Amino acid sequence: MDSRSSAPLLLLISLISFASLLIKCHSSSSDELKTYIVYTGNSKSDEDSALSQYTRLLQRASESDAVPKSLLHHYKRSFNGFVAKLTEKEAETMSSLDGVVSVFPNRMRQLHTTRSWDFIGFPQNVQRATTESDVIIGVLDTGIWPESESFSDKGLGPPPKKWKGTCLNFTCNRKIIGAKYYNYAGSFEGEEMSQRDYHGHGTHVSSTAAGNPVSQASMLGLAPGTARGGAVSARIAVYKVCWSRRCNDADILAAFDDAIADGVDILSVSLGGLNDKNYFRNAIAIGAFHAMRRGILTVTSAGNSGPSPGSLGNFEPWAISVAASTIDRKLVTKVGLGDNRTFEGVSINTFDLNEQQYPIIYGGDATNTRGGFDGSASRSCSRGSLDPNLVKGKIVLCEGRNRAEGAFVAEAAGAVAQGQNSRDHGYSFPLPASYIDLEDANNIFVYINATKNATATIFKTNEEKDSLAPVVVSFSARGPSPVSPDILKPDLVAPGVEILAGWSPKGSISRIEGDNRSLQFNIISGTSMSCPHVSGAAAYVKSFHPTWSPSAVQSALMTTARPLSPWINRDAEFAYGAGQIDPIKAINPGLVYDAGENRFVRFLCGQGYSTRTLQLVTGDNSSCSVSAKASDLNYPSFALPTPPSNVTVSGIFKRTVTYVGSEKPTYKATVISPLGLKIQVNPSVLSFTSYGEKQSFVLSVEGSLEASVVSASLVWSDGKIQVRSPVVVFNSPQ
Repeated sequence: MDSRSSAPLLLLISLISFASLLIKCHSSSSDELKTYIVYTGNSKSDEDSALSQYTRLLQRASESDAVPKSLLHHYKRSFNGFVAKLTEKEAETMSSLDGVVSVFPNRMRQLHTTRSWDFIGFPQNVQRATTESDVIIGVLDTGIWPESESFSDKGLGPPPKKWKGTCLNFTCNRKIIGAKYYNYAGSFEGEEMSQRDYHGHGTHVSSTAAGNPVSQASMLGLAPGTARGGAVSARIAVYKVCWSRRCNDADILAAFDDAIADGVDILSVSLGGLNDKNYFRNAIAIGAFHAMRRGILTVTSAGNSGPSPGSLGNFEPWAISVAASTIDRKLVTKVGLGDNRTFEGVSINTFDLNEQQYPIIYGGDATNTRGGFDGSASRSCSRGSLDPNLVKGKIVLCEGRNRAEGAFVAEAAGAVAQGQNSRDHGYSFPLPASYIDLEDANNIFVYINATKNATATIFKTNEEKDSLAPVVVSFSARGPSPVSPDILKPDLVAPGVEILAGWSPKGSISRIEGDNRSLQFNIISGTSMSCPHVSGAAAYVKSFHPTWSPSAVQSALMTTARPLSPWINRDAEFAYGAGQIDPIKAINPGLVYDAGENRFVRFLCGQGYSTRTLQLVTGDNSSCSVSAKASDLNYPSFALPTPPSNVTVSGIFKRTVTYVGSEKPTYKATVISPLGLKIQVNPSVLSFTSYGEKQSFVLSVEGSLEASVVSASLVWSDGKIQVRSPVVVFNSPQ
């Protein structure tokens, strides 16, 4: 009998053995049986080996013989473990066994999503167009893990007839309908030449934009619920342009080139980092411009270099730039000292120390002098800087916001990082860890030095309610645009903090060498996470309005967005643009600010590009005989920069709106402006008689600035629908 034919028999024997052991576990008269989840990590072992491991664990935890009972479930896809009825004592014993990460009661919870889509008012049972499966989202990223449940093609028909792409040497289906990779620079560095995602980022992005609903998803029990994308029936086309976190312009442009020809509808690009002041020296700006010409909307991430002004990584006016905000779920990781004091920090910690106290030491006192390090390195717990003989099995107090790599390689039991910056989002460490503020860190430092046998523990991360959300996160890049400050950027904000979505089991969790944990779902933060929320929302709008231009879809998302409070969000509109997306309202925006290729060409003429340059770009007879100021680009927002020396301000904006409803409405303008500014709209009343009718108006601004940035708004309303545009007046050094 070969190994393949014996596998089913081995599995049956394991199951029988497993079931018989469950019969032995019982409740004593003084201890009630309860349902527990025993989580054993992700060992990457086959099912036979996993079941054998569970057998050994139950043998060791069992109190005595028991009345018969059945196996409830065992996990084998997203993570490893099993569900069984145990006594409290058995659960306690089980949690201390080698190979067990955690044991916790099967608590009752309400059915809900992993929060981000529900938080923005977009529930799972939302109305959907029958044509949603005709929408194709192209994702330029690190590839995809096709076996993820998020990309099942159950219930989907053949790809849309318009699709011209291919799937070369890769397992595609009716969900993932195309997959290509690009590596012209040869930067794969040993990674398999494949569309497969060995990083995790691309899988996370794709599942956020268009992933299928996956119930009971979580990161090792953290943030449980249903993980799903925005356009759950949309198709995904994968363009792998990043290798080992490197993405070069040659590959990015090649991917744009293919994607446009393949027939995608939306391009999701969570990449950036360059902000050349020439749009045509920017691969993403070039690709997005040509996509716009072919009716394809490009959605980009604003960048993670905030909160400095002008830190945007993507700002071209023919693409959407997306900032990142929090949701109403906050992840908190507490540190407990031996003197019973507890300090609250942030991280994503799924490790369980079972509240056991460990010796705690300051990194600066554990220098690896033999390795040539000094205290300046060891106090920040950099790799190799800590003496394993001094920190092994201990918790290390580290300085700075880092991932405590030195503590990990020195086999520490845990780490406590410290700092004042970027405490509005957590991240994963390769060992039990929390990031606390400087005051709390100082208290711990004093405790270490004042206590002979100082000890501490690090608790698993807990979920708490964040009543202030949404707030723009500190890392989210800020406007104004470094090239065209009179075009308000970013455009929108969407959830980008601690987002749970699909992951590649080959992707590192902490990005630290040696951290070999494997997950099917992961929690990460970044404008890379907010970008696919808008990509999914754009696909949702496109499914209802397949003939709309990219600008019309963008306008619908912007004018129906929910404005955030400038009082609690630093930099106001330069942090969040028009506001947080509201996809349901966006499918019926009433009016749209449409802008085709000709308007963008006139805009570029006004920016100083020559007729010859633009003819080369467009391949036609485009001319700069008629140019336009940036303020006259038919954009859904208004930005008026003034020199810092100017006290008084003055500006005029010309706009045209297109009616996209089914009635004969009259829209009236309402302006909300601060003291010192006089904003007028002429005409202030617009009447429409048919779908597609266009009406023009002029918005004028006069007055004086009371601050360096002041916020106002224009709202067109027919009594039912409000079409809102932000108006920002600010001092600009340009």
